[in-house]
Amino acid sequence: MQLPQLRSAANERVYELRSYESATEKIFTNKVQMFNQGGKVPLFKHLKFNAVFYSEVIAGAHMPNLMYMTTFENMADREAHWKTFVADAEWKKLSAMPEYQNNVQHIDITFLRPVLYSDF
Repeated sequence: MQLPQLRSAANERVYELRSYESATEKIFTNKVQMFNQGGKVPLFKHLKFNAVFYSEVIAGAHMPNLMYMTTFENMADREAHWKTFVADAEWKKLSAMPEYQNNVQHIDITFLRPVLYSDF
């Protein structure tokens, strides 16, 4: 876990929680490998996605499941980051690799905002 490095007012910040559900444990392991050994985590760091955490869901109805949270100054900043990510040569190379095809069954994206009294 890491505290976000944001400078905008709390009411402008956007926290994006993403959940990637896989059909089987084997396919889930492949998605985790894509993040770790494949290079998606370092790419997020390079592109300054302000990741708070990356995690494996260990209980619940939607498993196996990889979940992570990124933070942005505001929604426009979030849109700009994802636009840069999708156009990035490293991402295009990684996402085109045959071993990383079809490793997600369902994606949920939830946007959150901190309350005014939040520490970050």
